[in-house]
Amino acid sequence: MIYTYRYKTPCQFDDLKLSSDGEYLTEVSFIRRNEKIRNSDERYFKDAIRWLDLYFDHRIPDFTPKYRIIDLTPFRESVIRIMEKIPYGKTITYGQIADMIAKEKGIPKMSAQAVGGAVGFNPICIIVPCHRVMGAHNKITGYGGGIENKVALLKLEATF
Repeated sequence: MIYTYRYKTPCQFDDLKLSSDGEYLTEVSFIRRNEKIRNSDERYFKDAIRWLDLYFDHRIPDFTPKYRIIDLTPFRESVIRIMEKIPYGKTITYGQIADMIAKEKGIPKMSAQAVGGAVGFNPICIIVPCHRVMGAHNKITGYGGGIENKVALLKLEATF
């Protein structure tokens, strides 16, 4: 069974949809303007809500809610693991992630566009901080949750 919950964000952000399988958080995504979310019991989201409350209150959470990402290929998992390590208030480029993976695999080059696809696959936004991944020359590029939310997240973290 999949449980869902609408997390009310501060006014400069769209609200978030949280999903859980009852044990693990399986989705954190920005809600599209007219998307209807039916709230399940809050207990399935207690840790995620606490984490998000701290984050939006400009505090760095000292824990990570348990989450599960389904359909992870080894490449996507490599990208997710790198994103998990991007510190609060810092950014990295798609190209830098590609270089890290190429080095790890012992190959001469990895596609930054392939990294972009893996970053875009991330279903656990903010907690797995895909908003901290930038285009070449640290330009703000596409974001599944909307560029306005990405910019607001970066401003919240004082990286913009």
